[in-house]
Amino acid sequence: MLTILGFAMIATFLVLIMTKKMSPIAALVLIPALFCVAVGQGAKLGDYVIEGVGNLAPTAAMLMFAIVYFGVMIDVGLFDPIVRGILRFCKADPMRIVVGTAVLAAIVSLDGDGSTTFMITVSAMYPLYKRLKMSLVVMTGVAATANGVMNTLPWGGPTARAATALKLDASEIFIPMIPALAVGLLAVFLLSYVLGLRERKRLGMLTLNEALVREPEQETVLAGAGTGAGGGDRLRKGSAASGTGPADLTQDGDDDEDGEEEKFKGLDPNRSTLRPKLYWFNAGLTIALLTAMIMELMPIPVLFLLGAALALTVNFPHMPDQRARIAAHADNVLNVSGMVFAAAVFTGVLTGTGMVENMADWVVGAVPDAMGPHMAIVTGLLSLPLTYFMSNDGFYFGVVPVLAEAGAAHGVSPLEIARASLAGQALHMSSPLVPAVYVLVGMAKVEFGDHTRFTVKWAVLTSLVVLGAGILFGTI
Repeated sequence: MLTILGFAMIATFLVLIMTKKMSPIAALVLIPALFCVAVGQGAKLGDYVIEGVGNLAPTAAMLMFAIVYFGVMIDVGLFDPIVRGILRFCKADPMRIVVGTAVLAAIVSLDGDGSTTFMITVSAMYPLYKRLKMSLVVMTGVAATANGVMNTLPWGGPTARAATALKLDASEIFIPMIPALAVGLLAVFLLSYVLGLRERKRLGMLTLNEALVREPEQETVLAGAGTGAGGGDRLRKGSAASGTGPADLTQDGDDDEDGEEEKFKGLDPNRSTLRPKLYWFNAGLTIALLTAMIMELMPIPVLFLLGAALALTVNFPHMPDQRARIAAHADNVLNVSGMVFAAAVFTGVLTGTGMVENMADWVVGAVPDAMGPHMAIVTGLLSLPLTYFMSNDGFYFGVVPVLAEAGAAHGVSPLEIARASLAGQALHMSSPLVPAVYVLVGMAKVEFGDHTRFTVKWAVLTSLVVLGAGILFGTI
């Protein structure tokens, strides 16, 4: 009974948010509450919610201070050179912009944290997507899928969980999987190329009359308070000499005496929050922060709390300026933290009522005995839906050991099971149970349901490519 209700609860939630009948926050809270009552455990709802909130509180704290930290770094100009480099490659070509999104997300994912990856990627690429009227779900879908593949890095989480659950060495799991994961990343780049071509075809050749008008709302994540993100920007065709090629983004009044056009820089180059004299301090602080995070010198929430406090104090020593920066990013902080605590209700009920455990047992029990010798492939296929519908902790510590035990009875190595379990991570990063995805859709101003409808099919395809490559290379 709990198994059926568990699947019904998840299906109800997904249908409601994908059809936009309810907001994600409302659905994350009300749907599990109703199902908790339906299973006869309504009296324990408060305990389940408090336990869920307690488990996710560190994550919410990390996201709150990470948003403030990276918001300040964006304001002071730390990422402007990176943005300019990406934009020099992208220009105003939709295909290049989508490919650039995938490349940037993959590179930034090396820090092992999805939230920071999405904050940096969206901050860099959002202005271009808005000004060219490109599909924002393409940006979120490509970024999430690229990050999902890179999430398999040993310090990213899943590999370490698999190693811990099966008492294996993380390097023995990850290193043989590198070729398969590389193929998966190439698949993401190919996907971004195809989606980019589709966007280029949809938008056609951009002209001055088709130029994107600056959005009326204040994009506080992208520019300082009181400034626009490139208020005088307009689109121009390529130079008369070339006469062809994608339109270049330029700024009014920035043509020099030779008539050359200055390319649009994505982030307002004249915002009052820039701190060029502190650039190397901010770069060093960010590198030190990410290094400490990878080396696990301190809990990540503590690192971002200290980093945000130090960044605010050094870059904005005056209290009014600090308050202005915090206020500028408060909207994102509130949206993301609110979504995380709402998700705590969902995960608390799912775990507390025993639904997750019953669902996992049912799935494992449904595997035919004849599939025993192929348990690694079965694990890879199961990793897609299971890591989407449950947390990585639940999958790796609850399901994978059972699958490994079943495989061992048929001579399947636990290493193969562990490697196969990583296949579903491309899809996992778009799961409604992953807090980082709310950072992505929140900053990109995309409805979670729209993101889900667009991304799931491509993420599933990417996961199957990783699994297929692992089988082809003999690591699974």
